[in-house]
Amino acid sequence: MLMRHSHIPVDPANNGHLFFWHFANRHLADKPRTVLWLNGGPGCSSEDGALMEIGPYRVREGGQLELNPGSWDEFANVLFVDQPVGTGFSYVDTNSYVHELGEMAGQFVVFLENYYKLFPEAMGDELYIAGESYAGQYIPYIAKAILERNKKNLAHPINLEGLIIGNGWISPAAQYPSYLQYAYKAGLIESGSAQDTQVQAQQSICMKALKAGASNQVDTSSCELILQEILRATQDHTDTPCVNMYDVRLRDTYPSCGMNWPPDLDHVTPYLRRDDVKQALHVDGAKRTGWTECNGAVGGAFTARNSVPSVHLLPDLLEEVPIVLFSGDKDLICNHIGTEDLIHSLSFNGGTGFEISPGVWAPRRQWTFEGEPAGLYQEARNLTYVLFYNSSHMVPFDYPRRTRDMLDRFIGVDIASIGGQPAKSVLDGEDAGPQTSVGGHPNSTTAQQEQVQKLKDAEWKAYYRSGEIALVVVALAAG
Repeated sequence: MLMRHSHIPVDPANNGHLFFWHFANRHLADKPRTVLWLNGGPGCSSEDGALMEIGPYRVREGGQLELNPGSWDEFANVLFVDQPVGTGFSYVDTNSYVHELGEMAGQFVVFLENYYKLFPEAMGDELYIAGESYAGQYIPYIAKAILERNKKNLAHPINLEGLIIGNGWISPAAQYPSYLQYAYKAGLIESGSAQDTQVQAQQSICMKALKAGASNQVDTSSCELILQEILRATQDHTDTPCVNMYDVRLRDTYPSCGMNWPPDLDHVTPYLRRDDVKQALHVDGAKRTGWTECNGAVGGAFTARNSVPSVHLLPDLLEEVPIVLFSGDKDLICNHIGTEDLIHSLSFNGGTGFEISPGVWAPRRQWTFEGEPAGLYQEARNLTYVLFYNSSHMVPFDYPRRTRDMLDRFIGVDIASIGGQPAKSVLDGEDAGPQTSVGGHPNSTTAQQEQVQKLKDAEWKAYYRSGEIALVVVALAAG
């Protein structure tokens, strides 16, 4: 397993550095690709994604590492970045946290430019930016900044090819009203009940605020209280008295209501605080505090008071790059109803929502993965929506192999050219497209030597020949 990891300066005047952790693709398909992953918050570490979702390892009891059979690094390099400054292993002077989305995006472009200076061979990779939750704000802003930067630097463009946002916070105007709709659907609130009356009263206050201009704000306190009222209404007298807002099939202590989830955090946190792990990851001594999943000071500073919601950026972005929005159907906080509503009202590329012609909408296609109902696909005019059945706020945590199938189809991996047994992925009874494989197949993590030999040696050597000198590449041993 080839890795590289370190800090890159983005705000030298204020000691601002972003931490990155890069995993090299284990197999090269037809061309090099990099998927850059961001978690949300704001202020939550992308090591969540690395060690609980799409990375090659999961951390088990005692700090033992277990291979993730659906990790996204099979045919793409995966780059995890702790951002904005102060998040995870990143650091900055405490009086210099980021406040606005534009400021965050500007620093991120600086990160990418400095990253490519260190690793110039990566400049030619197709770049896909993926993430979840509040990354639904980060990613469109970063993409906009990259595209604007490319127009000014024609000689060395960043090769942005697509965006992937899971359970994203994107459009407050569509997503705040969806809380109560989802609560009805999930059986959390009974229509006409006393709890329903309380929630509806708070929703009425929220709707007035949205109509008065709050729809152009990234978050609104009176609307956030709708969720809190729903969680309060789910209380009972057990040891876990409220529903988990990230997975409504589960319960948690009040008022955490999901903040103690996922359970892997109990292993990930002590693992990332180990001295030997920090040394192996080249965590700079300037990062004086231990790793925490979410940094409250960073999140508190990131008010985005002067930033418009990222939904307003999507129409222009969709003119230039394809976008996937995906949702787990058991998530409450960024639920699929809100995502579907924002798509329904979004005008882009000559139509509204998933129109394929005036008054005609693209069909919702039933997706079956390896013989099991997996979800729904819908797409039109550069936008794809995927609904994952029986899945939480962190879809890759639940179904890494299914999300890898989604990724490989989006980025255009076709294993027909390199061999291997494809996954059985079907839309409305027909093969879903190019052949892809996921963990457990001969072409995957445990690939046989004969398949490895089919890689193009020249491309492989060229891809890795530089950068290894700049940073030591370390393979972490389990335990």
